[in-house]
Amino acid sequence: MPSSSRSVRETKELFEPYRPKSPEHFLIAYSDGGARGNPGPAGYGVVIKDETGKKIAELSQYLGHQTNNVAEYQGLIAALEYAIKHGHKALKVISDSELLVRQIKGIYKVKNSVLKELHARAKELIAKLDWFSIEHVLRGKNSEADRLANEAMDKGMKRAVT
Repeated sequence: MPSSSRSVRETKELFEPYRPKSPEHFLIAYSDGGARGNPGPAGYGVVIKDETGKKIAELSQYLGHQTNNVAEYQGLIAALEYAIKHGHKALKVISDSELLVRQIKGIYKVKNSVLKELHARAKELIAKLDWFSIEHVLRGKNSEADRLANEAMDKGMKRAVT
């Protein structure tokens, strides 16, 4: 008769999702998108770091009148495009958008037609990588990307007013 600890361990291994080991070298993209009014003036911010945590790039863009979810997807796509353009084959994305993370992981269905297009584009880009991971964090853990998204919205709104 097997010991109870062995049974627990075997059961745990059966139900834990397969998680491929992260490669030795990869980028980490902290991504955030937002919209004031939702929909309203929107933008995204992305902070790219290497696997040691050294910042190597900041990306941001004002997107005009959009929803926060469109801005979140545009941030993800910008991070993916950056990684691919610069020859990186492994990317870990950190986002405070539970919707985005769960849609990319296939947990939530994508129902909105605009988001379906952005989701398809993101999946195309992900397929070009050898390794990809995405995880959700609370807003406070994504403050650098949030700052960039807000700066993009501020700059874009100034241009629109003047």
